[in-house]
Amino acid sequence: MNRHFEDARYYLKRAGETATKGVKTELEPVRERFDELTGREEEPDPSRLDDIKADLREVQAKAEGEAREAIGDAREKLDEYRGKQSA
Repeated sequence: MNRHFEDARYYLKRAGETATKGVKTELEPVRERFDELTGREEEPDPSRLDDIKADLREVQAKAEGEAREAIGDAREKLDEYRGKQSA
């Protein structure tokens, strides 16, 4: 493709992106006012602390599952050992 067309396409893309950002910026107060009047509010982003708590719950659940599995395996081995001792 001709270098001039490539440049033109690049600058048109940038102009479109810039125009989109400008329109969003200009309409932000209108959107906020609309949300306020209609009673809609944005959901707050989960805080970093909430993310960490959720991760810790997942880790705890995984650890509990692994511990139960290890206990079950140990019990089976003990039963096998006891069965061999009494025979």
